[in-house]
Amino acid sequence: MKLNNKLINIIAALLLLFVFFVSLFSMRDDSATMDEVAHLPAGYSYLTQKDMRLNPEHPPLLKDLAAIPLLFIKGINFPSEIKDWKEDINGQWGFGYHFLYHSGNPADQMIFWGRIPMILILILLGFYIFKFSKELFGPKTALLALFLFSFSPTFLAHGRLVTTDVGAAFGVVFAIYYFLKALKEPSWKNIFLSGLALGIAQLLKFSLILLIPLFIFLAFVWFLLTQTTTKGLEKLKEALKILTSVFLLAFLLIWFVYFYHTLNYPLEKQLTDTKFILTSYAGGPSSIKETCLSPTSFQKILRCPGEITIWAADKPILRSLAHYSLGLLMIFQRAAGGHTTYFLGKISAAGWKNYFPVVYVIKEPLAFHILTLIALLYLAWLIKKPFWINPFQRIKDWIKSHFPEFAMFSFITLYWLTSLTSNLNIGVRHLLPVFPFTMILVSAAIIHWLKPPLLKLKYALLIILILWQAVSVISIYPHFLAYFNEIAGGADKAYIYVTNSNLDWGQDLKRLKKWVDQKEIDKIYVDYFGGGDAKYYLKEKYASWQGQRDPKELPKGSYLAISATFLQGGRGFPAPGFDQPHSYYHWLDQYQPLKKIGYSIFIYYID
Repeated sequence: MKLNNKLINIIAALLLLFVFFVSLFSMRDDSATMDEVAHLPAGYSYLTQKDMRLNPEHPPLLKDLAAIPLLFIKGINFPSEIKDWKEDINGQWGFGYHFLYHSGNPADQMIFWGRIPMILILILLGFYIFKFSKELFGPKTALLALFLFSFSPTFLAHGRLVTTDVGAAFGVVFAIYYFLKALKEPSWKNIFLSGLALGIAQLLKFSLILLIPLFIFLAFVWFLLTQTTTKGLEKLKEALKILTSVFLLAFLLIWFVYFYHTLNYPLEKQLTDTKFILTSYAGGPSSIKETCLSPTSFQKILRCPGEITIWAADKPILRSLAHYSLGLLMIFQRAAGGHTTYFLGKISAAGWKNYFPVVYVIKEPLAFHILTLIALLYLAWLIKKPFWINPFQRIKDWIKSHFPEFAMFSFITLYWLTSLTSNLNIGVRHLLPVFPFTMILVSAAIIHWLKPPLLKLKYALLIILILWQAVSVISIYPHFLAYFNEIAGGADKAYIYVTNSNLDWGQDLKRLKKWVDQKEIDKIYVDYFGGGDAKYYLKEKYASWQGQRDPKELPKGSYLAISATFLQGGRGFPAPGFDQPHSYYHWLDQYQPLKKIGYSIFIYYID
């Protein structure tokens, strides 16, 4: 079936409109999720104070965008006199809760409008997925890739929140798209756009530092593929020119943005904050001379970036780059240190090697997994000769004729390997940067597969699978964050496997308030995980509860609401080496939940 260009663009526009409106309407009743209470207030502080003391472990760009609508809300009070702002080191959580819920500000209005720019970033990502795939593979692949994006529960869940993961996915596609253009046609326009795109990507999420080694690798492979006996030196110079120019432009953009964000950050506080945060970075404090110029141990070599960052923190010209470096080093610290997580009945702070593969399998639509399997089997079938017959020449020929696909596959491989070695296991959202290229490559293989023999049967199977995915995803509306596929038994059984941002990020607090009001409950004990403030919403009906308290303290006839993250964290058995409190919610095994609020808050009646 042939599609004219106008019809193709209309279908694409309708899919993007679908994403926009579904995201908009599904987030209206969601309370603030965990990271939003740090990101949105931090962004507002950047724009109004030109001071990035809060939340330095994430670059500022997405937070800036989220905070722009807040500038048009009259009467917002900035609590500049509270301890979390004036004295604390990165007091992002205390400041965030105070700013949203305890300063007389319209919290729900600010959260709603702060999410609108995030939805626009999601739409822009969809546009580039469509544009990239259409230019490479044609309109059918582009439409299928855009469909898979539009009906991705993970994109729909996180694309409407003030967080960095969808922005990171956009940054990857945006940067690699223009870098490939610069390699193919190294005009100054393409090089400038590539440098700008790489700089923007680095300002979206620190994990995209992986694009730096990736670009070096891709430029080297491109040089090997295009150099000849007569033009080898010329091609090498060209590759180095592209890399140097792109990196320099990105570096200048980062410096400029961080320069603005540290204009009013007092030099002495920046230095004090930096020293404190990096105290534990690969060892105790030492000097640059000992760590960088004459290191006597590997530990001191590891300490060198931290020492340079501390040294530059109060230097007027270098302080902006020091603050960028601080955020980068904080992410390395966090990835190595891990995070207390519930997974498959166990609780650990050290992470699991199988965490991301398992979560990816159960969180993404089963129909998409089947499409991926078909694509992989088809690509394996296309290798007509045994792989051991002249493999290097065959690989070289394939890369030369499919370099964009090679670039996508290289990033997917690099990012997956990095994720598997990380101890930070808190959600499938951390895999979002690989989603766009996975969707594009699967779509390209499927469209190539749609040819005789059995053409009608293949089309019928594809139609069944895409309808299955559409129905599966839409049926969970508006609870996209809680989507789990049929392998896991759907959202009802999800808490058995994982929690945190896979299922429960605090999004259902306003729904809990609605239920409490409908049932005319006078008092409810709450152990809540998320970015909302239970007392702010429930007011006099709220009573605080923590899992490690003695259950005998609960009066008979009490209502108890517990977030799934805390509930399962208190039920999980400790993994080897885990020495923190655990198993404190097993006493609830004798009770059946009275109600589940949006799959993430369990309500018990204690008789």
